[in-house]
Order: sequence, then structure tokens, then C-alpha cells
Amino acid sequence: MTNQGNNQNQRNNNSVAKSIKNTAGSAFETAHNALEATENIAMNTVDATENATKKLTGNNKNNR
Repeated sequence: MTNQGNNQNQRNNNSVAKSIKNTAGSAFETAHNALEATENIAMNTVDATENATKKLTGNNKNNR
């Protein structure tokens, strides 16, 4: 009985460890995706600002 109990405890511990690992992996993946989304937003903002500046500068040159 004791050996069976130990084996069951070991299986339960392995299951808990796998759950923790999977949860941590999911959390890191979520954080990574959020960072990528933030980077994309920032780069799109930079691009839009650059385009607006070029248009404004171009318009000023044409008006001179």
C-alpha cells in the first residue's frame, strides 16, 4: 500500500508541476504577444507621424 501511495503522490506532483509549467508558458506567451502588439502600435504611430510631417513639409515647400 505504501508503495502505491508513493507512486500516486509522485504522479500527482508531476501533474501539478506540468500544470504550473503550462500556466507559466501561457503567461509568458501572453506577455510576449502584448509586447508585440505595443511595438506594432508604436511603430505605426511613428510611421503616421513621419508621413504627416512629410506632407506638411511638402505643402510648405509648394507654398513658397
